Amino acid sequence: MRQRPACFKENAATSAEGTRYDRSMPGFTDLQERLDSLRAHNMYRRRRNVGSRQGRAIRVDGRELLNFCSNDYLGLAGDERVAEALKESVGRWGVGTGASHLVCGHTEAHEELEATLAEFTGRPRALVYSSGYAANVGVINALLSVGDLVCEDRLNHASLLDGGWISRARFAWYGHLDCDDLDRQLATDANRKLVVSDGTFSMDGDRCRLDDLIAVARRRDAWVMIDDAHGMGVHGSGGVGLVDPARYTVDDVQVLVGTFGKAFGTSGAFVAGSEALIETLIQRSRNYIYTTAMPPAIAVATLASLAIAKAESWRRDRLVSLVERFRAGAADLEFVLPESASPIQPLIVGDPQATLDMSRALEERGCLCTTIRPPSVPEGTSRLRITLTAAHTDADVDQLIDALEEVRKASDDETRTA
Repeated sequence: MRQRPACFKENAATSAEGTRYDRSMPGFTDLQERLDSLRAHNMYRRRRNVGSRQGRAIRVDGRELLNFCSNDYLGLAGDERVAEALKESVGRWGVGTGASHLVCGHTEAHEELEATLAEFTGRPRALVYSSGYAANVGVINALLSVGDLVCEDRLNHASLLDGGWISRARFAWYGHLDCDDLDRQLATDANRKLVVSDGTFSMDGDRCRLDDLIAVARRRDAWVMIDDAHGMGVHGSGGVGLVDPARYTVDDVQVLVGTFGKAFGTSGAFVAGSEALIETLIQRSRNYIYTTAMPPAIAVATLASLAIAKAESWRRDRLVSLVERFRAGAADLEFVLPESASPIQPLIVGDPQATLDMSRALEERGCLCTTIRPPSVPEGTSRLRITLTAAHTDADVDQLIDALEEVRKASDDETRTA
């Protein structure tokens, strides 16, 4: 029998007042206790108020800081050309769509974006969703049900895991990047089998072993679904991502998911695949059917950012240079970074409180590097998720390296005097 993930387990703590209720039903009397427990274990999350557009530097809680935690990898979220496209399209389309795609919310702007995405990814069709989370949950649940099997990489994004868990299909994890384990998990009878993986993993920055994964899936008569949210725009010819149509067809990767809120700097997501896949999603994907369509102005802005991303390859070249510069500087300071050629460069600290302290110390030195703690990452791997963008300069990266050196020295001095 499969076990529920730790993040789904009920807290055993109950209040005296809570005992008056039937404990077979979820109770709410211990909410404050749970919040207090999060604070006590340094797991409490707080929002920050940003007072500027996204960029290499942003204004946070009234102070300007170098921004090393954004997914705006190509520096397009604040690009004036994208902003102008949005402004102009609002004049034509207004702000909202008024309904779902299947009622009266599907506009010519959405249709053009979907056609452009299909061409960009080299696939017959594409379908726009309101968010990457909606796309991942919606696709898995439209394709699978009782009697089916979904196999997921253990470090997949929460949206992929949630989609698998609620699909009613049998759920199996395989070890991170472990295609031998995947092969073992797939060696069972099921009506349909779906292998699901991130392309670039959002917390570690490493990539799935796509060739091996495809080979195993083909041998076990399974479909492959790749969420390339953190690779699209960054990798591949013209920023097409890891699933390059010059190398992989819809017979290799049947389901491709991409998002707009990262390298393309806008909002929303899409799924690309065969004609039959897209029509199935239109008919069966609840996350597509039962939600208001993305504002058409966002679709127009995304068309602008997509064109820029394809044309301006220097942005990807710049990212490569900055990643190499940062990793060399970190190595000189004897920081150990996991292997990652992506803009995601995790500096794993381990202890949640130590990670928070390091983040605050860097902020005092003008660098915003937010903490990532469980349940977003496994216990014992709390980290600074440092991300670079094409908008950063060499001097920005050098300032971050200098700040890390100062923080390490201060920590060493404190340890010696303790």
